[in-house]
Amino acid sequence: MAAGGVAQCLPQRWYERRLAAVLWPLLPLSLLFGVLVWLRRWLYRCGVLRSYRLPVPVVVVGNLTVGGSGKTPLVLWLVRCLREHGWQPGIISRGYGGSDESVRAVVAGSASAEVGDEPLLLARRSGAPVYVGRDRAAAGQALLAAHPECDVIVSDDGLQHYRLQRSVELAVFDGRGTGNGWLLPAGPLREPLPRLAGVTAVVWNGRPERSPLGAAGDLPQFDMQLIGQRFVACSGESRSCDADSLRGRPLHAIAGIGDPSRFFRQLRDLGLAFEAHPFPDHHPYDTADLAFADNAVLLMTEKDAVKCAAIASGEAWVLPVEAVIGTPPGRAALFETILEKLHGRTPA
Repeated sequence: MAAGGVAQCLPQRWYERRLAAVLWPLLPLSLLFGVLVWLRRWLYRCGVLRSYRLPVPVVVVGNLTVGGSGKTPLVLWLVRCLREHGWQPGIISRGYGGSDESVRAVVAGSASAEVGDEPLLLARRSGAPVYVGRDRAAAGQALLAAHPECDVIVSDDGLQHYRLQRSVELAVFDGRGTGNGWLLPAGPLREPLPRLAGVTAVVWNGRPERSPLGAAGDLPQFDMQLIGQRFVACSGESRSCDADSLRGRPLHAIAGIGDPSRFFRQLRDLGLAFEAHPFPDHHPYDTADLAFADNAVLLMTEKDAVKCAAIASGEAWVLPVEAVIGTPPGRAALFETILEKLHGRTPA
């Protein structure tokens, strides 16, 4: 199997309940990776590797697994809640998928190929200043220098970016859970599960049937749903439609997110029948990816749309989603937990 084929096959095998035989040769590399992860964290704890504290509190929304799990919608929810409670949040991100790893501001007109798809989506949706950079501490410094009114920073991803100190850590999982429970490359984990002992809360974007967290299962845990009902034009025109107007028409759906099946299930829940086209997370689309012989209607996620709007021909629609955290009491409990940490108090 070619290298590219192996790279696409591995994520599928990571989320099988038992360790697939094809992954056994990778176990020594996973053990070595675990040693390196432990050593790196120990060096930060001992001060050999220096971390940096920004002059405002930092909330990290990240995950332990590779790939998307719903972090960006949760960041948007959190930024909205913070603003409603009088805070002035700013957002930082690595800018994964972008070609420019230097610190820079992201605005609505930025190119996704340079700044990354998720930061561009955040800049267009959040109304907050967004900065990207491989060094998130430097990105936070640059954001605060340009926007001194910001009094809290929300980091989209960065749970493993120990150079930046933080006040709150939210670990996000989707319905795939922790997969086979192994570290990379034999499994999907970036860090061992005991790392969760240090996070503020776990947020589930679809909870698996059985909890995979082990001893960490006593952490505060909250359920999140991504709700989307109405489609908007991919072209950016102020047009929208509902699922009823698309039923019975030939449809193609693309998804270049961590778990494409999540988007396809959402479309099926809306009563739509379509041909599904999954792509790797952060896939750099070109016109060939969207060239379907039947000229059917194209459906996509917001994350795909920031890359496809300029190359999609014909009729194309985007399904925006909003994060909804459990029931109102649970929603308030999660935000109250975050506020307690931001104010430097231990949650009751």
